[in-house]
Amino acid sequence: MEPAGDRASVLVILGPTAAGKTAVAVELALRVGGEVISADSRAFFCGLNILTDKPGLEERRGIPHHLIDCVPIDGTYDAMAFRADVVRLLPEIRARGRMPIVAGGGTLYLGAILRGIFDGPERDPDVRAALEGRPSASLVDELSRVDPDAAARIHPNDRLRMIRALEVFRTTGRPISRWQAEAVPLPERFLIAGLTRARDEHRRAIEERVRRMVTRGAFAEIAALAKMGLSPDVQAYRTVGVPEAFEVLNGRLSEAEFVETVTRKTWQLARRQTAWFRRDRDVHGLDMTETTAARAVDELLDRWELVTPGATEERR
Repeated sequence: MEPAGDRASVLVILGPTAAGKTAVAVELALRVGGEVISADSRAFFCGLNILTDKPGLEERRGIPHHLIDCVPIDGTYDAMAFRADVVRLLPEIRARGRMPIVAGGGTLYLGAILRGIFDGPERDPDVRAALEGRPSASLVDELSRVDPDAAARIHPNDRLRMIRALEVFRTTGRPISRWQAEAVPLPERFLIAGLTRARDEHRRAIEERVRRMVTRGAFAEIAALAKMGLSPDVQAYRTVGVPEAFEVLNGRLSEAEFVETVTRKTWQLARRQTAWFRRDRDVHGLDMTETTAARAVDELLDRWELVTPGATEERR
C-alpha cells in the first residue's frame, strides 16, 4: 500500500462489528483534519441508536459524521444509493480542506466503492412476487444451479440478496456474479486499514455490547420505533437484534435469551465480515487486541506517512 502524499486520498477504516472502528476513525479524523462517512449498514436509519451502537455526539468528539440518521425507520437504502452519496460527499469534504474517512463494516456498501457495483436492471414486480412466495431452501437450490458463485457468497438466510440475484438472472439471462465481476471501484486512491481483535476478546466485547443494549433501553427504543413504522415489512427490521427485541416485547423471549441469541448472531456476522475483508490484499491489518485507538492511529500515521495540512496536534 502506497503512502498518501496528497489530499486526494480516501482513508478507510473497516472491520467486523465491535472491532473498535468508531474510536479509531474519530481519533484519525482529529489527527488529520478529517470528516467521517459512515458505512455502517444500519446507522443510516433514524432512531435505531441503541441496537446499532450508533456513536453519540460525545463519542464523535466534534468530528462531522455523514450518512448517519439519513433514512426514515421505514425507508430503504441500498449500495447504489450509498455509492452515489459518497461520490457527492467526497468533493464537499475536500472543498472544506478536510480528509474523507470512510468507516464501517457494511460489506455490501464498502464493496460498492472499493470493488465496484453494477447498475442492474430495475425491479420486475412479477418476477419478484413469484420469488418472494417461495421458501428459502427453494431459492438457494435455484441460485446454486444458475449462479453458484453468488450462491457461495450469499448467506442462505439472506432472502433479499438471493431474490435480487435470481431476479437479475431471470430478467437479463446473465448471472449477477458476472455483472459484478465487471463492476469497477470508485476512481479514488484508497488507503485501507482493517481492524481485527483476538477471538476471545472480540467475542467478549460483543457480549458486553449486547448487555449494554439491554441496560441502555433497547426494548423501549424498539417499542417506540414500532409506533413510527418499524415492522417486519421494512428493511431496518432485518438488523440483528430487532426481531429478537420484538420477541422480548411480545413475551416470547427472555432478556437472558435475548443476550445469548443476539451475541451469537452478532458473532456470526462478525465472522462473515472478517472473511470478506480478508479477501482484499490492499488492506493494512491492524490488531486492536489490548491496545488503544490513539496507539492504533500512531501506527497508521507512521505507515501511511500522511501529509495533512490543518491536522490537529494530538500525537500522543
